Amino acid sequence: MSEQTSYYPELSKEILPAKGKLGVLLPGMGAVATTFMAGVFLCRKGLAQPIGSITQMQKIRLGKRTEPRFPVIKEFVPLAEMKDFVFSGWDIFEDDSYQTAVKAGVIPDALLNAAQKDLKTVKPLPAVFDQHYVKKLNGPNVKSAKNKMELAEKLIADIENFKKKNNLSRTVMVWCGSTEIYMKPAKVHQTIDLFEKGLKANSKDIPPSMIYAYAAIKTGTSYANGAPNLSCDVPAIMELAKKHRVPIAGKDFKTGQTLMKTMVAPGLKARMLGMSGWFSTNILGNRDGEVLDDPQSFKSKEVSKSSVLDAILQADLYPELYKELYHKIRIEYYPPRGDAKEGWDNIDIFGWLNMPMQIKINFLCRDSILAAPIVLDLVLFLDLAQRAGLSGIQEWLSFFFKSPMCRPDLEPEHDLFIQHLKLQNTLRILMGEEVLDHSGLDYYEARDASLESTGFEI
Repeated sequence: MSEQTSYYPELSKEILPAKGKLGVLLPGMGAVATTFMAGVFLCRKGLAQPIGSITQMQKIRLGKRTEPRFPVIKEFVPLAEMKDFVFSGWDIFEDDSYQTAVKAGVIPDALLNAAQKDLKTVKPLPAVFDQHYVKKLNGPNVKSAKNKMELAEKLIADIENFKKKNNLSRTVMVWCGSTEIYMKPAKVHQTIDLFEKGLKANSKDIPPSMIYAYAAIKTGTSYANGAPNLSCDVPAIMELAKKHRVPIAGKDFKTGQTLMKTMVAPGLKARMLGMSGWFSTNILGNRDGEVLDDPQSFKSKEVSKSSVLDAILQADLYPELYKELYHKIRIEYYPPRGDAKEGWDNIDIFGWLNMPMQIKINFLCRDSILAAPIVLDLVLFLDLAQRAGLSGIQEWLSFFFKSPMCRPDLEPEHDLFIQHLKLQNTLRILMGEEVLDHSGLDYYEARDASLESTGFEI
């Protein structure tokens, strides 16, 4: 007998080929966006490898364990290629992408100089921006209009002009902008009609990121939200995405400390070890750190980061292990550190006989270096989803987000390893391959039969 797998040929999709150039639109062309673009340009020249990218470097197992089939994901599914990317975007500062990358200080000079010519060609369009939603930033490169609907129409015109100028049939937008103030869904977010009336009435419940999401979907542009903003995570935008058959995903790139939580917490839970507290603090000095120095923007990030442990540990199912968990998060703006974020975690756990133990994690990471390959993978997977006829929330992309979107009647999945299995299984289904669940007793049954035939007792 062989290992059990599941097969769903009826769910496989006809995927349109990735012909021609792919437009990549980036609202917020700061450290993350310019690091992403520089990396793409360097990979095109053969001067760098796309380390950290699932699409470019990860191999996917196909079929049974007896079949050694492990293609690279980009060779298994019909993805676009980096050489076909055409970039554009918006920012409140007028610097071209090379100047921004120099100021961000993420990429070493030698590599940055090799990408200088390409980066200089990518200049930001005037942005939709309102300082009410991002207190700590302001800049001159901003659109003006009589109301938010007119702003949306200007973004739509930008996208259509970009497509026409570069002869593009497909576009993807990934929000790489700053964290907006904390907001809850309001009445204006409930239907498309109410939302569009809110745009015309300059509703304060519609932040800039939501205007970008609206403009993207109206132009048939796939959209991902890399910040904890509400953005596309409201009924009206979800309904609009389904109506226009556009894939959406979000929210908040899973990079540093939360990435570690979604790795460590599932392991502790799998071993049924208890947890009484998890204290997290970060220091970072880039533009993101400056924005999060505002309490209202920090609140958005705190909510996004804090939901992870609750979802993974499931205190309602395991009250004796996690009911008393105290989870505290801090982010401190520290300019000397720049983009080199540092995260400290203290985890108080307990085991057999309630004996206490501790885990300490000190993660010295680079925020934009971890985020850039996420942007690349989202661009490619969202384009794939669009060509496969998928629309609305792409829950299979939860792997990339701190606060993943899912169907409103479901709870989001935060366990990194479950998210990863779901992502790979979705690719298998799309391509008509068997789904892996690593289950079955057949391995042992086959071994037992072999032992019996030799006369050994089992």
